[in-house]
Amino acid sequence: AVPFSGTIQGGLQDGLEITVSGTVLSSSGSRFAVNFQTGFSGNDIAFHFNPRFEDGGYVVCNTRQNGSWGPEERKMHMPLQKGMPFDLCFLVQSSDFKVMVNGSLFVQYFHRVPFHRVDTISVNGSVQLSYISFQNPRPVQPAFSMVPFSQPVCFPPRPRGRRQKVSSTQRSWVAEQTAGRTQGLRGPKLRGQRFRWAAHPRFHINLCSGSHIAFHLNPRFDENAVVRNTQINNSWGSEERSLPRKMPFVRGQSFSVWILCDAHCLKVAVDGQHLFEYYHRLRNLPAINKLEVGGDIQLTHVQT
Repeated sequence: AVPFSGTIQGGLQDGLEITVSGTVLSSSGSRFAVNFQTGFSGNDIAFHFNPRFEDGGYVVCNTRQNGSWGPEERKMHMPLQKGMPFDLCFLVQSSDFKVMVNGSLFVQYFHRVPFHRVDTISVNGSVQLSYISFQNPRPVQPAFSMVPFSQPVCFPPRPRGRRQKVSSTQRSWVAEQTAGRTQGLRGPKLRGQRFRWAAHPRFHINLCSGSHIAFHLNPRFDENAVVRNTQINNSWGSEERSLPRKMPFVRGQSFSVWILCDAHCLKVAVDGQHLFEYYHRLRNLPAINKLEVGGDIQLTHVQT
């Protein structure tokens, strides 16, 4: 029921994803809010996310400290529709919250207060809540922080994470990246950092099917390219290199890679921005059973 308030077990941590799924009510009210706050009083809200269906529609982000609101940050665009379901994914990072709406990056909100103070989530206003889910990052153990790195995976990937007792159904916030298609499947997500001093400025991410490489992702700084390919029986296929924007990886800077699998292709995003699609050349997806990472890269966590 809304209004809803619940404790976030363990509080917020860097890399935590919170997904709020529901439907905007069409019959009553013109606003709703998701709050990440300290305690249940509502006097200290680290992040207030407030869609408003008025004046053409916009979203307000703000922070409340000791009962006083700070300056509003307004996004003059409304990605939600009354009467329609939605998925909001809040990614906690060291410097900011990133908010994905139905699988697309919508807004970035820099912390005004330390996020570790947050221990409660609340939802109120003109909304019907379906569920709230929490997805913790899986830390890379020190023994695996060096590459090459290898880990078993499962395709189709199984949903994971702990939930508030709101619903028994979990949907991935990346599942609706393309409107109208069938629901997608979450794939691996990696976070790491490129070395500045690498002699051979390349690294790779492989999804393997036995001795075959179903998907080879290979950023090459010496060629300013992101190469994709498939290897079957030790033979490489034709490379794919085209990108809709410039090279997204920067030497010495941290990054996140999301890989989303659906029936026809893999969709890859870097730092929350869609980069490309790679259509399956090996179509037996359940046979893809291993993730490999190699090259001049330092991993900080891997999540599948």
